[in-house]
Amino acid sequence: MVKINILIIGDHGLVMDSIRQLLEREPDLEVVGAVFSPAELEKEIAHFQPDIIVIDAPNQRQNNLIWTKNISSRFPASKVVMLSGDASAEYVHAVHEAGAYAFVSKCDSAETLIHAIRESYRGVKSFPADLAFYDGSPLTDMELAVLDLIARDKTNSEIGEQLNISKRTVEHHVSSILRKLHVKSRAGAVGKAFRLGLLE
Repeated sequence: MVKINILIIGDHGLVMDSIRQLLEREPDLEVVGAVFSPAELEKEIAHFQPDIIVIDAPNQRQNNLIWTKNISSRFPASKVVMLSGDASAEYVHAVHEAGAYAFVSKCDSAETLIHAIRESYRGVKSFPADLAFYDGSPLTDMELAVLDLIARDKTNSEIGEQLNISKRTVEHHVSSILRKLHVKSRAGAVGKAFRLGLLE
């Protein structure tokens, strides 16, 4: 069985021990180390080369974001899972923008943390379902044109006729738009596009 190697960063020893014990009950998870001092962080990451880094440092709220950005840029193979008691939309968005792969609230269950670790290891991001993110991937001119017509309540066939492209090509553009905007429906794409200023 392939083990997922985990490094824990925190500022409360008892809490970190509890997290370690919780994770090591799972046969596919192994905690390779724990870091208390920011000065040791890069050295420990380079030494252990963890797959996942769980950050739980409630007294280091802003530093958590700085550490996440640094880890994402300097150690991209190590994916950050943020564990925090601050689940405000503002902070969760900041964690996402810093490059974390997952955010888990301390109000969530242990299973949620374990699931987030496994999903992050697979390269799948895990954030609260009620928060939608825009990853900054630019929509092409054609995608913006398709999105504008979706907002005008046009069907795929009508969009294809107006833009002189096939219905299948329209479907491809719609799928790309939904993926880039991290939404599940055409209505969701239109609503988010207006909020982001992509449509007027």
